[in-house]
Amino acid sequence: MSAPLSRADARPAAPIRLLHLGMGNFHRAHQAWYTEHSADADQWGYAEFSGADTPMVDDLNEQGGAYTLLVRGADGDRPEVIGAITSAHQASDQEAWLGYWESPGLAVVTITVTEFGYCRADDGGLDFDNPAVAADLATLQTDPRGLVVSAPGRLLAGILARVAAGQGPVAVFSCDNLPDNGKVARRVVGDLAARLGPEAVAAVEAQSWVTSMVDRITPRATDVEIAAVAELTDRVDRVPIVTEPFSEWVIAGDFPAGRPEWPGATFVDEVEPFEQRKLWLLNGSHSLMAYAASARGHEAVSDAINDPVVRAWVEEWWDEAVRHLTLDADHLAAYRAALAERFANPNIRHLLAQIAADGSQKVPVRILPTLRAELAEGRSGRGAARVVAAWIRHLRGAGAPVVDGAGQRFVAAAEGPDVTTAVRGVLNELDPALATDEVVSLVDGLVGELARS
Repeated sequence: MSAPLSRADARPAAPIRLLHLGMGNFHRAHQAWYTEHSADADQWGYAEFSGADTPMVDDLNEQGGAYTLLVRGADGDRPEVIGAITSAHQASDQEAWLGYWESPGLAVVTITVTEFGYCRADDGGLDFDNPAVAADLATLQTDPRGLVVSAPGRLLAGILARVAAGQGPVAVFSCDNLPDNGKVARRVVGDLAARLGPEAVAAVEAQSWVTSMVDRITPRATDVEIAAVAELTDRVDRVPIVTEPFSEWVIAGDFPAGRPEWPGATFVDEVEPFEQRKLWLLNGSHSLMAYAASARGHEAVSDAINDPVVRAWVEEWWDEAVRHLTLDADHLAAYRAALAERFANPNIRHLLAQIAADGSQKVPVRILPTLRAELAEGRSGRGAARVVAAWIRHLRGAGAPVVDGAGQRFVAAAEGPDVTTAVRGVLNELDPALATDEVVSLVDGLVGELARS
């Protein structure tokens, strides 16, 4: 009988100098994995905090922070025990959260809270009408050490605790799929600080806000993968992670208190060209498949990309998007070829329903820049418009179920028997400038085409 996985199966726990908000599958396959492979890994341990209280924290702590990363290539599986996490905590463990911020050894805070977690309003600033943000503001105004629940609130509480303890600045950086994610994080936390006063704003400005682009496909582990881990390792792991062989991390910013080596990470002055490439080509095609291919009965990316109709849609989208990217043509062609190979990996079951979640946060940043650029240059933007059309069909009940914490206004706009009215309503919600008769007609026609395909 297989023994439970434990810390003894990993390297010794390192001192905590890294803090992470939003513990989940992707972080453990990416930032924690890069830390695990650093030459100085024995000096850099992670303290993890979940976005919401979850049994995964208890499961991970029972294993001493160790877990199995199952790398699934087209040629087979390779398990690896990761020991980068020293301690894991529930979201509600506020004193522990603040305690790490107060530690002189803390150097880096990474964030993976999804696009939705930044609680942004339509103008990109903090949404003070969000109930969690409003509650956090009231708490911080009366008790800076009180329990807060939103990502901006938790980051600000930590920063205030660090400054109050007399500790120096740290690097705070987002690893979420958002353009200029470091600036996004800085803005929403700064907006909250502004409601508290100039000292809070100064505390936020004193930190280093780092921007990054991250890439590694990480589907949820199923019972099949859990069983595979047990068979390959002769250990029972309650919280294994499944991922692909490919990984990428592009980082821009300063690390005033140091950082791990992070072998393979690329440090640049400007992340934007790589960020746009990944957001548009990888994430944009993911969104296209999540909405259009799920409506054709496909469950995973690997199924979708092997459907010739879907593959043609993806190529059409890529043809449009690359016109507006600044990286050289050979690089982009190689990236497209690598994406097609990654998507077709039969051993990675990246579920379309998982990708489809929170479309109201994803479609505007993944698709609309290309649509606007195509229209501005006198082209139809048909490839981009197809993604919008597929999303509208999704909002109207086709394909993957709608799971979108901030998308109710789009669902409401898409309701009703009149498809043309629904298209115009959703485009108005996305950007009134897009709701022209020409674009409405194009998207409306594509909705019908998708329904017949």
